[in-house]
Amino acid sequence: MEQRDVVVTGAAGRIGTYLRTADGGLRARGWGLRLVDADTPDDPVPAPDEPFAAVDLTDEGAVDRLVPVLDGADGVVHLAGIPSEDTWTRVRRANVDGTYRVLEAARRAGVRRVVLASSNHAVGYYPTDREARVDGPARPDSFYGVSKVAAEALGSLYADKYGVEVVALRIGLCADRPATTFDLGIWLSPGDAVRLADAALRGPVAGPVVAYGVSANTRAWWDLSTARALGYRPEDDAERYAGEVEPYDGPPGVLGHGMTAADPLA
Repeated sequence: MEQRDVVVTGAAGRIGTYLRTADGGLRARGWGLRLVDADTPDDPVPAPDEPFAAVDLTDEGAVDRLVPVLDGADGVVHLAGIPSEDTWTRVRRANVDGTYRVLEAARRAGVRRVVLASSNHAVGYYPTDREARVDGPARPDSFYGVSKVAAEALGSLYADKYGVEVVALRIGLCADRPATTFDLGIWLSPGDAVRLADAALRGPVAGPVVAYGVSANTRAWWDLSTARALGYRPEDDAERYAGEVEPYDGPPGVLGHGMTAADPLA
């Protein structure tokens, strides 16, 4: 398998670490990794053939520093940002301005495809008693959710105006295991996170694509049609943990739950 290079921003974070390690990570699927984060990953530390660049995406000079890192890469998986609710100023600087800088650097460097980490919080007030389709309007449940809606819009702009192939993934709860009964519907396993990212980097794209990102959960209610069209084939099911999770005590009937500062990445 011919190796192609992908730049992973937020490489020190939870999902970035999964993409490096779970089921062999993206490397096992033929991708050479270039890592970007504000801080050096320490678990695991970057391998000698995983070049690392320390770039703070809230810095206005980040575009110029990113372009040489992205030069010659085949794709970018953009995970960097604030992973929970915060003040609007902090969320906007990290998640909206940061996404713009990654897309702009990718455009300048001639990168073919950019995969953006969106979130279920972009549609957090969708009801849970029916399928959540990918072609419905945004219904964010927090400033964090609004920032992900804005990131999807930026991706759409760069796809339509500049021809960058952009895939925005509305990721559910990506963690080692689900924690509550609600999570049984939105869990994305580490292994499936790798499979989803690989499909988003390789799959057929015509115009901007939005896809949900969950495992093959028995209780899922998200429309996975666009993810499957990319070639995503989830293998895990949160139901295996059904007897071990805690009862969900949040607002009933909605996909999200009015995200607070204490909520983890989802």
